Amino acid sequence: MSEQKRPYRMKRRAELEEQTRKRITESAVSLHEERGPARTPISAVAERAGVRRSTVYRHFPDEAALFAACSSHWRAANPVPDPRAWAAIEDPGERTETALRELYAFYARTEAMYTSLLRDEPVVPIVHRLLGDFYGYLRAIQDLLMTGRRLRGRAARRTHAAVGHALAFPTWRSLTREQGLADADAVALMCALVERSS
Repeated sequence: MSEQKRPYRMKRRAELEEQTRKRITESAVSLHEERGPARTPISAVAERAGVRRSTVYRHFPDEAALFAACSSHWRAANPVPDPRAWAAIEDPGERTETALRELYAFYARTEAMYTSLLRDEPVVPIVHRLLGDFYGYLRAIQDLLMTGRRLRGRAARRTHAAVGHALAFPTWRSLTREQGLADADAVALMCALVERSS
């Protein structure tokens, strides 16, 4: 083999390996969304990706490695709303309404994945660990939405709880899917709950 052909073949092989890794990752993400992690064996990921189980394990030697890749891939395609813009809104009620409107739109776009993840969280420990970052994100928003309310004691605790309840995915899902509210009505209802809790 000539010295010129070797770098080309090595580069081509690396590109094919990266394509295979991406196909496996995307297959796992779509199966996690459709079935949930608890119902997604490696054999199903391999079949969806069009590779052998051994190929999946070559790229992802354990469940943690595959989940980390899936999580990074999915988060890059579905970024959470950025709360930094909300911090600039002085009025707590307006800030809460803006945050809920953007968060509920995010939930609508990502409903299938969060439904699967939350259903499987109690039985798949790695899902619980990965969702920890999302729960931390929601707690940070909860604190942000309490800023400027000037509440103390029981009123502060009630309002803090109302904000946390309003931010939760199961609350959005209950209001919009089970009770049939439009997102705008769900936002208005939760804003009213928060304001009256003080």
